[in-house]
Amino acid sequence: MSSKSNDQGRAYEYICLHTLNNAIGRIRNSEIEKNSCYEAAEHAWNTLSGAEKALYTLSAKSTIDTIFALEPNIIEKENDVLKLYIQSDEHGEVADVRDIIIQRKDIVWEIGLSIKHNHMAVKHSRLGKVLDFGEKWYGIKCSYDYWNEVKPIFDFLDVEKSKGTYFRDLNSKEDDVYVPLLNAFMREVKKQVENDSSIPRKLVEYLLSKYDFYKVISIDSQRITTIQSFNMYGTLNLPSKTQAPTLEVPVIDLPTSLLYIGFKPKSKTTVIMSFDNGWQFSFRIHNAKEIVESSLKFDIQIAGIPADVDVKFNCKW
Repeated sequence: MSSKSNDQGRAYEYICLHTLNNAIGRIRNSEIEKNSCYEAAEHAWNTLSGAEKALYTLSAKSTIDTIFALEPNIIEKENDVLKLYIQSDEHGEVADVRDIIIQRKDIVWEIGLSIKHNHMAVKHSRLGKVLDFGEKWYGIKCSYDYWNEVKPIFDFLDVEKSKGTYFRDLNSKEDDVYVPLLNAFMREVKKQVENDSSIPRKLVEYLLSKYDFYKVISIDSQRITTIQSFNMYGTLNLPSKTQAPTLEVPVIDLPTSLLYIGFKPKSKTTVIMSFDNGWQFSFRIHNAKEIVESSLKFDIQIAGIPADVDVKFNCKW
């Protein structure tokens, strides 16, 4: 993600946080817990123009009624103080994609929002010379066969990096780098899935989250903010003591098996993984920087989720 996109994302987190707190504060006691992540978001917000701030505010305000309808524990009138805060990006490294946490400690309840501004990617993971994706993604170290297969590719990149070569100047980066690296990646995933039936579930937990969350995506060009639930563990959409949710979302079944892994048709850069229960992900590999470096980045997108639980709420503004 570019520095500008990152700042826009942080700014959108800031206004979503304040918009929620202001709306909740008109109903019950709430407060924002400020931390270093809050300060970074506030700084990003202050870099926006007046017109951008107005746009972001409209987007954030459009979500309030839907969030309240989904989560009656937010607006339950009790004497405890509801807290909101922004999580650090480091939580994403341990499969927690929630950016904003809404929490009531007196009833041991919390929900999380993953805040996106004009982008849909779920992860930007890397493959690298010493990056063990298997250990990080599903808790099993990559095999010697994988490391032996990728070593010549990363050695080649190291040589080009030392020359200051640009990726665009490589004779055939797709055939020399992307295709062999993705083939090694696919062989490793297939091998480990054959050895351990828990990996499909762990993979999707890594790609999505080990915690339930709502994904909030502002699509400025369409003047729509979408809210999508990822209720894998049944902690979202719970009733309060006095009220049931007026909007309902189902619990999603995580996968138990990998059905297919292979290149997207007519592509040398994108791998498709299909699982049971309707899950599908695309992994597009690319160079994150112009100058050659010895790691490459995935743009990982959800290509399909179970049809009967693909529930999105479009908030127009």
